[in-house]
Amino acid sequence: MKKTKYVPVNEVYDLIKTVFIKTGVPLDDAKICSDILIAADLSGIESHGIGRLYYYYDRIKAGVHKTRTKINIIRDKKAIAVWDGNHGMGHVVAYRAMQTAIEKAKNYGMGSVAVRNSTHFGIAGYYPKMAAEQNMIGMTFTNARPAISPTFGTRPMLGTNPIAFGAPSDLDFPFLFDAATSITQRGKIEVLKRENKPMPEGWAIDKEGNPFLVTNQFLNDLVSQNASFLPLGGADEIFGSHKGYSLAVIVEILSSALQAGNFMHGLHGMDNGKRVPYRLGHFFMAIDIESFTEISEFKKITGEIMRQLQDSPKVAGKDRIFVAGEKEYLKEKEIRKNGIPVNPALQKDIRIMLDELEISGFDF
Repeated sequence: MKKTKYVPVNEVYDLIKTVFIKTGVPLDDAKICSDILIAADLSGIESHGIGRLYYYYDRIKAGVHKTRTKINIIRDKKAIAVWDGNHGMGHVVAYRAMQTAIEKAKNYGMGSVAVRNSTHFGIAGYYPKMAAEQNMIGMTFTNARPAISPTFGTRPMLGTNPIAFGAPSDLDFPFLFDAATSITQRGKIEVLKRENKPMPEGWAIDKEGNPFLVTNQFLNDLVSQNASFLPLGGADEIFGSHKGYSLAVIVEILSSALQAGNFMHGLHGMDNGKRVPYRLGHFFMAIDIESFTEISEFKKITGEIMRQLQDSPKVAGKDRIFVAGEKEYLKEKEIRKNGIPVNPALQKDIRIMLDELEISGFDF
């Protein structure tokens, strides 16, 4: 019986890059896509690393992701821009959009790029980290196909709509927050499914509003609108469900209304039973810290906020308080030492891609 393998980071990177190139993604773009997937694995976000490669491969084959990314500039006015991604590789569109937001921030103090007609771009946290590495604050938002029911609703209406925020600090890592506005997201279900594990109660509901617990059935029922994720806060206002729901709406507005893009069920990816592009929208912002204050002072204060939180009193049985970005920083050290875990189900998907693309030289 096959077991989980721990594969060196460089080997996984080469595999991802080779698959993208063989599907028709140009070399420079394939490197961008590979960097972003590897960043997810290095952070311990298995749902968005090599575990998502087959997802992109399948969509490229289906023609809903174009391998050659052509960006049309709809508007470009000083600190802002609006782009059309033309259903190209979302990673490439997002990387270039954040680069542009950073350049605009250097010139105007702030820079924003809104994007329509894009595709899945990997982990949202990659992009604000780009800004943090340039001594800037970065923010990223994206909508997604319907998955979250509104508070007191039972139909999936909003995407898992992540919010990502990054800021440099004087610690060894930036403050880096990246989270869906639902309690969990599709990638976590995919990981549980590969590992043959059940869904925790409280993550999702069926069309009657009852808890949904069957991992292997959930994603099918989500697509058929017979199940949905719950927003942050769960099913009831007493635990703050209305807050997670409203945050998801904020992301939806930023990712559609500003760029005259599609939203909610306009992102379903189906038309009369046929697969079509998802037409996702993104919003990127960079803030030049030195337009406000000295970067050294900003990093010092941000670092001190993080340290005071880490050092604050702890509940019984817990010996550590983490801040956003810390676990990922520590996980990267571990992954670089031990390799990226590839479980048997994922090995099977990889072998399918290697066989169909006639790629040799990788042992999976």
